[in-house]
Amino acid sequence: MEKEKGLVLVFTGNGKGKTTAALGLALRSWGHGRNVLMLQFIKGRQCGEHLAAQCMQPGFEIRPLGLGFINLHNPVDVARQQQAARQALQQAEDAMLSGQYQLLILDEILYALKYGLLELPAVLTLMDKRPEALHLVLTGRDAPPEIMNRAHLVTEMKEIKHPYQQGIPAQKGIEY
Repeated sequence: MEKEKGLVLVFTGNGKGKTTAALGLALRSWGHGRNVLMLQFIKGRQCGEHLAAQCMQPGFEIRPLGLGFINLHNPVDVARQQQAARQALQQAEDAMLSGQYQLLILDEILYALKYGLLELPAVLTLMDKRPEALHLVLTGRDAPPEIMNRAHLVTEMKEIKHPYQQGIPAQKGIEY
């Protein structure tokens, strides 16, 4: 039997659906009996996907490792967020090298880069350490070219129309 080749997938862009696409992939992978881990770099509170993952044990785990909203104008908050992002990156490396997972999703890691919570070389180094059979997903806006060039698949979500534009607030089960 031929050894499976892991892929690097990037879901980026201004449109809604990056995390949702990663969750769909997670569901598909889990359905085939694979172990899936999603590490969330910005989210710090429980969302609907966390409740669903609890019902999908064993085999599917989501860890919200972020601190939530980032106040880029508050140096103390930025420093706290940077520390949390560095710890999340270390958890990602530990999980990736553990051999326990077949799919690792780094949700919102591209936001962590965009907001200066992580440095690009650290993320590229992590990508370089990816075991050959591991599927790795990175989500968030504004994927740097260096990351897109290393990916096997890049999908850009393009916003055409959004309920926010119509004054409709975020809704449970849709946005979170």
